[in-house]
Amino acid sequence: MILVVGAKGMLGQDLMRVLPGDVRGVDIGEIDITSAESVRRVLLTLKPRVVVNAAAYTDVDGCETNVELAMAVNGEGVGHLAAVTKELGALLVQVSTDYVFDGGKGSACGEDDPVNPLSVYGRSKLLGEENARTNPDHLIVRTQWLYGLGGKNFVETMLRLAKERKELAVVDDQIGSPTWTVDLALAINELIDNNCRGTYHAANSGFCSWFDFAEAIFAEAGIPMTVRPQTTEELGRPAPRPLYSVLDCGKLTRDTGLVLEQWREALKSYLAKRREAGMN
Repeated sequence: MILVVGAKGMLGQDLMRVLPGDVRGVDIGEIDITSAESVRRVLLTLKPRVVVNAAAYTDVDGCETNVELAMAVNGEGVGHLAAVTKELGALLVQVSTDYVFDGGKGSACGEDDPVNPLSVYGRSKLLGEENARTNPDHLIVRTQWLYGLGGKNFVETMLRLAKERKELAVVDDQIGSPTWTVDLALAINELIDNNCRGTYHAANSGFCSWFDFAEAIFAEAGIPMTVRPQTTEELGRPAPRPLYSVLDCGKLTRDTGLVLEQWREALKSYLAKRREAGMN
């Protein structure tokens, strides 16, 4: 049995749909990953063979002022999961982030490149990676710029703001790969299915700036909108972001044969799913 922790979150919902066979999900109210006792009770009751942890505190700016909570959820909670999955002989799949890098390399980051998180969020997710590795049977999947039907994300924010404004300013000096949660869930499934272990990068192929992404969203959705470029410094958000955090996903392709679709094609697919779901 595969257990998805954080099953009601944006990624968790797609994992529940994509992963095959006997898949169960737990979320807040059923498990508290910051509590070793809660994790132990749930996992020893269900005895999964694989645990996919999609639970996280993902408010990047919020993490800057809620350091203890960020470390508890994104870091120490993974340690609790690692301890019990190790005891059960189960695989722990931990979802991580490009924010473990500082973005200074100037080219795509590989799995073995040095990590140097700039923000509390990045440091908390790095702690999660380190704790996941305390279970030798682990799989760490780094991804970035996620969007999906089941939660708050950049695409939904842009579409909402389009109803309120005729002009938007979006940062153009942060570069990454927008990634659809359905495609990430497919990658995680392939990694599990191919008995992969260790650290992998998984993101839709190609890359762009947030400004480019915003323009593509409005173009594909057929919404007239003036988008102005601005710098990260001009935006002035509390948490520092890596400016170039594109992930090299060559190892994923080498070990599973999977190449995730180009980011703009994924965006088209996502917008089509939104229309099917009656979202406007």
